[in-house]
Amino acid sequence: MHAVRLAGKRSAGSRFLFSAALLSAALLQGQAVPPEAGFNGRWLLVPQEHPAQRVLWLTIEGAGSGAVSGFAVGGAPGEEVDPILDAAIADGVLTYRVEHRLGSGETLRTESTRSHARTDGGKLHGATRSGDPEMEWIGYPAPTIADRDDGSWREGEAVDLLDGESIEAAWSTLRPGREAEWSLRDGVLRNRGTADILVSKEKFWNFKLHAEYRIGSRADSGIGLRGRYEIQIAGDHESPPSKKGSGALRGRIAPSVNAGRPAESPQTLDVTLIGRDLTVVLNGRKVIDKATVEGLTALATDWREAEPGPITLQGDRGAIEFSKLAVRRLER
Repeated sequence: MHAVRLAGKRSAGSRFLFSAALLSAALLQGQAVPPEAGFNGRWLLVPQEHPAQRVLWLTIEGAGSGAVSGFAVGGAPGEEVDPILDAAIADGVLTYRVEHRLGSGETLRTESTRSHARTDGGKLHGATRSGDPEMEWIGYPAPTIADRDDGSWREGEAVDLLDGESIEAAWSTLRPGREAEWSLRDGVLRNRGTADILVSKEKFWNFKLHAEYRIGSRADSGIGLRGRYEIQIAGDHESPPSKKGSGALRGRIAPSVNAGRPAESPQTLDVTLIGRDLTVVLNGRKVIDKATVEGLTALATDWREAEPGPITLQGDRGAIEFSKLAVRRLER
């Protein structure tokens, strides 16, 4: 059953919940549910060749009752939440393509990926092609997360992620053996050139994160919450706020203002994540206030959304250094 679009705007998450309600109503009334409806939902896509690395995301609406639509995250190239195009279902196979806009200004170009998938046992089995060979993946339904930022959580244990004399004390790289691309000296963590994603050995569920950092001019970095949701760090002082800008939930939620400071300046970031409720304070200004995280962003490396996950750091797009990085668990 597809998501009915009412007057006004409706978020992707609320459209999905509305669609699920209609499907439940149909089942209660004994109406037949077309098999194509099994494609509908929010899916965590795990590549099978390198399942420990990047994770993708797919939302499908309207399957089995009309025009199929949705959104995708990831699947090289591309780093945004992109609409799927030319979606269709024939002989039990869903096909769609995604156009990724890369670069900007005179370097702006568009590249496409094409995907296909079948449903099997409540999962999707599919593949995405952006060249050769195809990238095969399995899609798992995104879980419902009940925890809310309702004022009932108290601060618990604090974990200092820069408390150590070496990277290996608290971190590993996503691709083993690349730890030397980061250094930790006198409590300051720095990347070196094109550094791999850094992954904390500790995992967290509900928490407050405090970071103090400096970022180079025209650099781009990010902090992955639970290894799934990237808070953008950018050298974009005085640029308009955007879903790619400082303090954004990358590709999904733009900050209310761009509170970033000039490149090389000391900056602070405070993040609260409870369930899917996200609050971001950049340099003392609240730029996201209890917004709902509807799904993964392109930095995602951990697909188990109902479980604790690591803190991850992006280091492949210019100079970034952290002088403080601490996580305080929230408990009841």
